[in-house]
Amino acid sequence: MPDLIQGLLGLCSGGVIGFTLGLVGGGGSILAVPLLLYVVGMPDPHRAIGTSALAVTINALSNLAQHARTGNVRWKCATVFAGAGVIGALGGASCGKIINGQRLLFLFALVMLGVGALMLRGCRMPAQAAARPERDSPLPVLGYGIATGFCSGFFGIGGGFLIVPALLAATGMPMLNAIGTSLVAVCAFGLTTSASYAMAGMVDLPMVGILVAGGVAGGMGGTLLARRLGSRPQHLRLIFACLIFLVALYMMWRSARALGLA
Repeated sequence: MPDLIQGLLGLCSGGVIGFTLGLVGGGGSILAVPLLLYVVGMPDPHRAIGTSALAVTINALSNLAQHARTGNVRWKCATVFAGAGVIGALGGASCGKIINGQRLLFLFALVMLGVGALMLRGCRMPAQAAARPERDSPLPVLGYGIATGFCSGFFGIGGGFLIVPALLAATGMPMLNAIGTSLVAVCAFGLTTSASYAMAGMVDLPMVGILVAGGVAGGMGGTLLARRLGSRPQHLRLIFACLIFLVALYMMWRSARALGLA
């Protein structure tokens, strides 16, 4: 059970995650693990991954409900993608739990660098990408689903930053539909990963509640600011990408020291 200081730090960390998601529309959940480790002070990397996975799932369910009401979810594609991804997530979570925690954090930091690079690429892309013809073959959806599910389970992340590009590559659906559809997979992957970690006793349920509470408040603030800033969030994405790079480099340094590599 978190003490008062940890509870307040967890609430603030959840607020940061929710604020980031509301402000730039994605990527905030990847900050959950480093915040739990280096701000809240959770000592076990595996426990931080399991806890963040469940918190991300609950937040994703809230966002999914909003997209479902507006008709942005392609349910048939989402079912195939998520079903394949659950298999990958089970394998990824099983592999992640048996790897040394510090080595896992080092690999996680490398993924964060990739996320930062994707966000920088998004800063340079035009607001409206050229439309592409949609495809309905299930094989690419199955393949991408398994691959992204494994990454999500291995690192305990929602994986929306991977799932959206995967859906676009597999089907060519419009971006808004890819975002809404991706949330079905985020929920499925996160639930699978957190269940796997929970069975091993690696989920802190009180901290999950604290993170979600902070995330709700932070998300409202981030969404409000995003509306006020208008339709050109490139500078915000650039700032957030730089933040991800800094956190990733810090994680690599800490992990390398723990492993005796620095």
